[in-house]
Amino acid sequence: MTVASGPIEDQMQHIRRVCPQALTRALSDGTTLVTIADVPLPAGWSQPTTAVNFVVPTGYPVAKPDCFYADAELRLANGGMPQSSGPNVLPGTSESRLWFSWHIASWNPATDSLLTYLRVIQRRLAEVR
Repeated sequence: MTVASGPIEDQMQHIRRVCPQALTRALSDGTTLVTIADVPLPAGWSQPTTAVNFVVPTGYPVAKPDCFYADAELRLANGGMPQSSGPNVLPGTSESRLWFSWHIASWNPATDSLLTYLRVIQRRLAEVR
């Protein structure tokens, strides 16, 4: 993957302290795709880990990240689809992923960061529903 530069890459250093395998790729539309492999999942999911992807929008940090993606085959342990999710194509690729329509409630570009957004994703995945 191509590494992004600038403020996004600076913030990725904070993410890499907790997820050393985190990668970025600049997409042709000016956004940046963040990929984090092997994010641990609690009991209640169909697998112990998942890759997580999210898009950093143009206009970031004023424009906040929105929604995220997980492994296409991720399901609840009972085989059901997670709440507010469905199959979708990962931006900038032709790869199928499980898209979570999960929106951050509040965002302050002066204090929130990509690590803030990763924590939002981790909290959602901690809620097995």
